[in-house]
Amino acid sequence: MPAGNAANVIEVSLKRLIETERRAMMRSGPRQILGLAVSILIVMLAAGIGGLFTSRSVATWYQTLNRPDWTPPSWVFGPAWTVLYLSMAVAAWMVWRHGGPGVAAAAWAFAIQLALNVAWSGLFFGLQSPAAGLVDIALLWLAIIVTIGCFMRVSKWAGLLLLPYLLWVSFAATLNLAIWRMN
Repeated sequence: MPAGNAANVIEVSLKRLIETERRAMMRSGPRQILGLAVSILIVMLAAGIGGLFTSRSVATWYQTLNRPDWTPPSWVFGPAWTVLYLSMAVAAWMVWRHGGPGVAAAAWAFAIQLALNVAWSGLFFGLQSPAAGLVDIALLWLAIIVTIGCFMRVSKWAGLLLLPYLLWVSFAATLNLAIWRMN
């Protein structure tokens, strides 16, 4: 396919995608705002539960672990996870807002990956077990892939919003593996 045709196909696809999202946004109102608020609340509740496990060990046990030189400073994790959790909440809301076929499967996939996300904090920090955390984060990574696939079937933008999350969890899995191997 010549480059000009490929560019036209991409442009038309993007215009359709933007128009679909614009139409969905036009259905805004109190119900949509409530849906977004509930989505944020659910995700932030999960973040808070995970944070409880993390906060009990991050300043003590975690500091005693051998970690690779490329481990980010502790202050990076809070802002990074805040942005990721908010993008997860918005993505889930976008799927809910679209409605129709595929939403139930996407919601289940999202719930499973969110539970695995919380479980990782409980296993790695709560139980102080990098090995158990590693098993969980491998399952979490797979669950995120499935969730992205389910979200993309309903809303391309929602699926794309989860890509930074996948990248961060990929990095976190690599870090978890390194910590497990070094300790």
